[in-house]
Amino acid sequence: MGNADSKLNFRKAVIQLTTKTQPVEATDDAFWDQFWADTATSVQDVFALVPAAEIRAVREESPSNLATLCYKAVEKLVQGAESGCHTEKERQIVLNCSRLLTRILPYIFEDPDWRGFFWSTVPGAGRGGGDEDDENARPLAESLLLAIADLLFCPDFTVQSHRKSTVDTAEDIHSIDSCEYIWEAGVGFAHSPQPNYIHDLNRTELLKLLLTCFSEAMYLPPSSDNSNTNPWVQFFCSTENRHALPLFTSLLNIVCAYDPVGYGIPYNHLLFSDYREPLVEEAAQVLIVTLDYDSSTSSSPTVDGTTTSTAMDDADPPGPDNLFVNYLSRIHREEQDFQFILKGLARLLSNPLVQTYLPNSAKKIQFHQELLVLFWKLCDFNKKFLFFVLKSSDVLDILVPILYFLNDARADQSRVGLMHIGVFILLLLSGERNFGVRLNKPYSVRVPMDIPVFTGTHADLLIIVFHKIITSGHQRLQPLFDCLLTIIVNVSPYLKSLSMVAANKLLHLLEAFSTTWFLFSAVQNHHLVFFLLEVFNNIIQYQFDGNSNLVYAIIRKRNVFHQLANLPTDSQTIQKALQRKKKTPEPISRTNSQEGVSMEGSRPAAPAEPGTLKTSLVATPGIDKLTEKSQVSEDGTMRSLEPESLPSPLEGSPPSAVSDTESWSGETSQPKQERRRLSSASSTGQWSPTSDWVISWKSKLPLQTIMRLLQVLVPQVEKICIDKGLTDESEILKFLQHGTLVGLLPVPHPILIRKYQANSGTAMWFRTYMWGVIYLRNVDPPVWYDTDVKLFEIQRV
Repeated sequence: MGNADSKLNFRKAVIQLTTKTQPVEATDDAFWDQFWADTATSVQDVFALVPAAEIRAVREESPSNLATLCYKAVEKLVQGAESGCHTEKERQIVLNCSRLLTRILPYIFEDPDWRGFFWSTVPGAGRGGGDEDDENARPLAESLLLAIADLLFCPDFTVQSHRKSTVDTAEDIHSIDSCEYIWEAGVGFAHSPQPNYIHDLNRTELLKLLLTCFSEAMYLPPSSDNSNTNPWVQFFCSTENRHALPLFTSLLNIVCAYDPVGYGIPYNHLLFSDYREPLVEEAAQVLIVTLDYDSSTSSSPTVDGTTTSTAMDDADPPGPDNLFVNYLSRIHREEQDFQFILKGLARLLSNPLVQTYLPNSAKKIQFHQELLVLFWKLCDFNKKFLFFVLKSSDVLDILVPILYFLNDARADQSRVGLMHIGVFILLLLSGERNFGVRLNKPYSVRVPMDIPVFTGTHADLLIIVFHKIITSGHQRLQPLFDCLLTIIVNVSPYLKSLSMVAANKLLHLLEAFSTTWFLFSAVQNHHLVFFLLEVFNNIIQYQFDGNSNLVYAIIRKRNVFHQLANLPTDSQTIQKALQRKKKTPEPISRTNSQEGVSMEGSRPAAPAEPGTLKTSLVATPGIDKLTEKSQVSEDGTMRSLEPESLPSPLEGSPPSAVSDTESWSGETSQPKQERRRLSSASSTGQWSPTSDWVISWKSKLPLQTIMRLLQVLVPQVEKICIDKGLTDESEILKFLQHGTLVGLLPVPHPILIRKYQANSGTAMWFRTYMWGVIYLRNVDPPVWYDTDVKLFEIQRV
């Protein structure tokens, strides 16, 4: 039968289903087989031939027929898994049913009345398959998930057969040990099977169905308590699934072993179509969804025990019930496994950068957001991995791509989520001393980025990119300013030598943030000044020797510090400053920042094309909820501080931290001029600055160290200039390099680090972000498009 006939017959069956008003018996195989037995329809065909309106019509008007169709399709998958799919015909039936269910499931999920359907039992579908009582029957969802798991390790269908010759009897799918059939070498598996195009395609189809099963989460609104675990994920990742370990390992290895360059030969992808990439994308998406787990509500899944010889650490505690999270948290072999994972993720994240200086040399991958979520989960759930990442300068191979993405997406409203996850990862890393130390490595990779040319270290790169985000990103990024500056504060005690470009950028930020209208226009804006002062204090107290560029920049801009010390606090001046603000629509002036020439070959960060789709996000918790303070002792160890014992710039703010609840994420209802305003708090119209309020935090500004430095050094610098008639920077810098403030500064303050702490707010943010990415990235076929999702809104830029 030709493909056209096959499509026609399939379409006829669909029309019959939609027009039948009477229930069709489940035993009427002649009718039901039309949907899968004799057709060869691609997944795209199925989407075209089964229109949304018709699925909804059957759901409303003849629900029993839709129920039977689902039940029969699952039954066919179960039979395929039982038999091991030895014939071409059986494989075709499995694929057809898989495509049909991928098409129908979202319409089951969007209707609350249907949501329980897959969790109900179907008569006769017993757990043991025999005729025992129906109490033993499995819910349809469980049968479907177990069948998918079996089919993913089905010899000659999704994995290479281990038979020596065709004479051997076919492998019994129930007796095979799927750990011997892991899809790719890597964690816990040394053997790399011969790539097989057909197997990759079949795996991709089944994983797409699995992802669709998991997508019920998209049809529930975001909740604050986060208690609603996804029953599909929960069951699939439980001990009920005998393939949990080999499947977890297969997904992780497939992703981390992928090389889009094509066997290391540049331009190779132009000659061969890459059938592996769709599988890698699907694997990455399934993996991050199975790892959607709120670590703040449970005992942390991280394990610190003695290492054993296996890939998974067997130490107690047993960790979470979700086996995927459990396995991820127990990987521990450094040389074999951590190295493999880190190298793989760094290679894939750097792929878009390779594009820019060798265009078309490698296939450009599009799933960097999924990779960032995966990297986040690894660091969050497996502290040994986090420490391994920070142990060597390999962490910079993750840092540079993240800074590239942040810089590239800063003007694009549709990529707010990408900006957030990049910043979250850097916040998590910055809580560890080693990250600050690693940043001192000279930056020599010349990735074309739309930033000023500089010579310096990775710390300089980070500061210059953050400055660019703050001064030339779009308005929606403002809630990230606290995070960006917290990262700089966290690394500042370890920065040995900032370049002049980076030093000037930090002072430009202080200048912009300490204007009176900015300080008085929102309840939390003064925190940004506190963070910057903390950066300067850390560097002066702990890294004075190598930082003559910063000291020189502070001396040049000394009036900014004097103005802060003499900040007016009377109501009249406060009101006047706010009046001036109304005339100044620009959030942060770009003047006084010597921009310099951008790097060669770079393109300016572009806004989103009008009409670009984006998904809304829930608001992220404020920085005080995102982090907890730790004090670094003399020996470098950290101890967590009790909240009340802290001198904190966050005091002196009214208790209503608006940023925690206000959704600045995707509200289009606010009028334009409100959104133009710099602060999320001022738009509520509740709050206005008072004299007492300004006095309450002005008295806490940590200016002592800097004032003392200016008191000692300014007269000396002025004297040199007069004596030698100098206008030349280099002489002054030379003097500052050899100067010392030993014994002249106040006693060094203890170093405070704000470490990321797991919380249900971020867990919910990750869930909405991750599913939003998956929704937008699955366009061929458009699995969820135009269905009634509730987890986020779909908006056009």
